[in-house]
Amino acid sequence: MKGFLIFTLVFFLLIKPDEIKAQVFKTETGTVEFLSKASLNEFTGESSSLNGLVDLEKNLLDFFVDLNTVKTGIGLRDRHMRENYLETKKYPFAEFTGKIESLPVLTKGQSRDVTAKGKFKIHGVEREITVPGKLTMVSDNELKLEAQFKVLLSDYKIDIPTVVFYELSEEQVVTIQATLRK
Repeated sequence: MKGFLIFTLVFFLLIKPDEIKAQVFKTETGTVEFLSKASLNEFTGESSSLNGLVDLEKNLLDFFVDLNTVKTGIGLRDRHMRENYLETKKYPFAEFTGKIESLPVLTKGQSRDVTAKGKFKIHGVEREITVPGKLTMVSDNELKLEAQFKVLLSDYKIDIPTVVFYELSEEQVVTIQATLRK
């Protein structure tokens, strides 16, 4: 019996740390896109510099994007968005930190719908939000994350431009896609 306990302890000490490390998936090249759908103007902004991690062992999600990397396709609009509305010199990042409500069993090749709850921070304002999404275990070393949520600009004290050709919707639809690796 004593030999079995020693074997179990050695097995746990030698094997368990690798399993724990193996549960952390990271990305530096995820995409984040926002859709602004106002009555006279619709446009998207996109960045492929989404950084983040999913730690399945600790049930932790943490994602952030440098808002200076978001591009809408029109340089002048990008500059005005950064300088006048997002104020990226003062608030350069948007970040979500949270947990999955009910962590599913992930099997290679299968997708699972998930809901994350946590704090979203942009423009110096942090609010609790719920984000529906999907996790797919692509392989033992690769996890795919897809999520979409809505942001009301007034909730984060972001002014809406009054100039017609910069018309912006109060509600922004944010879509995240990332392939994370161990």
